[in-house]
Amino acid sequence: MEPPREAPEPRWLDAEEQQQWYAIAYVLTQLPAALETRMQRDAGIGHFDYMVMCALSMAPEGTRRMSDLAQCAGSTLSRLSNVVARLEKRGWVRRHPDPTDGRCTLATLTDDGRGKVASAAPGHVDEVRRLIFDPLTKAQRRQLAAASRRILGALQTTCPGDLIPPADRD
Repeated sequence: MEPPREAPEPRWLDAEEQQQWYAIAYVLTQLPAALETRMQRDAGIGHFDYMVMCALSMAPEGTRRMSDLAQCAGSTLSRLSNVVARLEKRGWVRRHPDPTDGRCTLATLTDDGRGKVASAAPGHVDEVRRLIFDPLTKAQRRQLAAASRRILGALQTTCPGDLIPPADRD
């Protein structure tokens, strides 16, 4: 019997990497909270709810399979189902079987849902500009997008091309 192998020594972060990581980690906690606060104040809905409806609004005929919608929203199917159920109760989304594949469920944005997205969009865009785009130069915005794509690659996840098209160059 072979002796147990020792785990490799962790690749610790150096001082500069630690500072960079903490800055990123802090943004990851503060940005969603700020976007949520603005969306609740302006539109009376959660930011995640808004992002789900936006993903539907960008789809042909406002319809996506629930599994695709979960991927677009960066969500589990279970969490998405709960959110879509809440959106259905408000009359903004409806679910129905996929006529081409009965095993799948489709989510469709209703006319009232489109209206909600349209009325919430100006405040959302204003906050995104204020918090993300305005503090950065055009070159920094490109770098941020390129870095985000690389991180998504490391996570082995992709966002559907109609939401985040591939970059011409990174």
